[in-house]
Amino acid sequence: MSFVARLLLALAIALPALAQEPFITVASTTSTQDSGLFGELLPAFKKKTGIAVRVVALGTGQALALGRRGDADVLFVHDRVAELKFLEGGHGIERREVMYNDFVLVGPRNDPARIGGGKDVASALKAIAGAKAAFISRGDKSGTNAAELRYWKTAAIDPTLARGSWYKEIGQGMGAALNLAAASGGYTLSDRATWLNFRNRGELTLLVEGDPRLFNQYGVMLINPDKHPHVKKEPGMQFIDWLTSPEGQKTIAAYKINGEQLFFPNYRK
Repeated sequence: MSFVARLLLALAIALPALAQEPFITVASTTSTQDSGLFGELLPAFKKKTGIAVRVVALGTGQALALGRRGDADVLFVHDRVAELKFLEGGHGIERREVMYNDFVLVGPRNDPARIGGGKDVASALKAIAGAKAAFISRGDKSGTNAAELRYWKTAAIDPTLARGSWYKEIGQGMGAALNLAAASGGYTLSDRATWLNFRNRGELTLLVEGDPRLFNQYGVMLINPDKHPHVKKEPGMQFIDWLTSPEGQKTIAAYKINGEQLFFPNYRK
């Protein structure tokens, strides 16, 4: 048998096996992808179960919309208020809190709003608005965007009134917001994990952290199979169970960049 014939025979045998590889689709916030966390979690899960995970990385709002349409099996997001509304609407089941980190305010080193070293996010935003310093908002209905808008509300400021001047909504993910902030000398709110994994910092630096309101909780849930019968309930629940198992929680805690832990597991039954 010729080499080409042997190769074709091998492909004929392998392709059906590949086509039958079990997988689930996870709609997830961009931070779990952009931070590199999935690069650690998903191979470990597949090794344990044989189930591959196909990730659709979106802002949390878009991920929830995907879930409402039944276009995913599992959601892994970080906007607790929106997640609970999703559950109340009967779109998801088995929500569990998996891990947390925090948000940080980053901006240019010359810090025209003079917020560096502060720990009060509302005061920092008031200073940015007062200085009319450039602020880059994701504007994409993500969990980070939802948190940002809550913080502006706490500061008693409606930044959308300044839309198009110092307040710029870009409708894109965290990486794009950080890139534009670096290029334009602007401020932005970022989840800490994406910030730590971001390499194109330029003159950007971390300026405000430590406010308890910057706490950032991540949750996971199964799309309701009663609404969408095609949802892969059993492998989806295997993923959720593994994330919240001692092994999954240990894998989350072990992921670090330059020795700094990015996510802190906090599942409790």
